Amino acid sequence: MTAQQASSESLLAAVLKSLDDDKGEDIVQINLRGKSEIGDYMVIASGRSTRQVTAMAEKLADKIKQDFGIICKTEGKDTGDWVLIDTGDIIVHIFRPEVREFYQLEKMWQSGAATAV
Repeated sequence: MTAQQASSESLLAAVLKSLDDDKGEDIVQINLRGKSEIGDYMVIASGRSTRQVTAMAEKLADKIKQDFGIICKTEGKDTGDWVLIDTGDIIVHIFRPEVREFYQLEKMWQSGAATAV
């Protein structure tokens, strides 16, 4: 395992723990290595309300900044329906359940490589 892979693995573990700690639902990780250059992993999770989605995103971005020194690019926090957090190695999508169902992002990226957490 290269240093880059080790760092993305530890970042992935921190992302998954943060989402789980914040009661994220239906957390799925998708390995993007060999499929896309946008990152190593994609993580998709749901929050029950716009408030929870926004709070989970803010806490996750703060944790990544504190623990890894990475300033994440964040989109969609104003509405709280779908927040995208780009850490560089990991792309995180946090949805309200209805929005997640509408876009069905997992189906677009899955080819047997997604793992429910």
